[in-house]
Amino acid sequence: MLMASPQRSNDLSINKHYLETALRAANAADEVSHAGFNNRSFTVSRKSDNSEVTEIDRNTETAISSVLREAFPEFGIYGEEHGTSGPSDAEYVWVIDPIDGTTNFVRGVPVWGSLIALVHNEVPVLSVVSAPALGMRWWASIGEGAYFNGTRIYVSSVSELSQAHVSTTPNKGWEKVGGLPALQQLQVDALRSRGFGDFWQHMLVAQGAIDVAIDAIGLAPYDNAAIYPIVQEAGGTITDRLGKSDWRANSMVSSNGFLHSTVIDRLPS
Repeated sequence: MLMASPQRSNDLSINKHYLETALRAANAADEVSHAGFNNRSFTVSRKSDNSEVTEIDRNTETAISSVLREAFPEFGIYGEEHGTSGPSDAEYVWVIDPIDGTTNFVRGVPVWGSLIALVHNEVPVLSVVSAPALGMRWWASIGEGAYFNGTRIYVSSVSELSQAHVSTTPNKGWEKVGGLPALQQLQVDALRSRGFGDFWQHMLVAQGAIDVAIDAIGLAPYDNAAIYPIVQEAGGTITDRLGKSDWRANSMVSSNGFLHSTVIDRLPS
């Protein structure tokens, strides 16, 4: 169901019903996840990769999938918690991260969200990112622009790193490839450096609030798929750390486009 991806969908005409359905699925997700976040009555366990997971993650994915499956039973579904379902040869596949930022969710930090993307012929063509604890939602579909809480958004026009606001996510993945010094130097050379993390840093790039976001190394396709259309439709550039546009990569760098090559050239290959 998930194979090597071309760079463009064969059909860029996106049915508006697809986006409407994704937004309804986000509403269903918000009801489950936000209630769980507020009442704090959940159990935390560890996956095989030592990442945290709760029953709220699983229940949120179930709520999302139920809406999507009812509307489009012929589409595939690929989610972080429940894996793949639906036709194995589906032309369209929903890609879901029910709670991106589970560690924040567990600790009571409100920066977490549900990520829903629709992939057509292996290319993400629309997505919704919903962060109910922040009261924020972003969405986009190919050719129709990117939106934040109903207002169209665009990336910034900052073209000098010395004037840029950047967000970086140093982790053991960056340490393994010898990238920590490069990230540190970017932080020093930028006008301002912060660590917003997860989906939020990329949404801030799409909004023009910051100029560059460098994610951790060790990402999965469900971490990335929903980010790509929003950044692209806001006028930005998004690739892996090597500069390749690949939503299945284990790294992700977004920018306003003006600074992208400058940043990529500084990162280890």
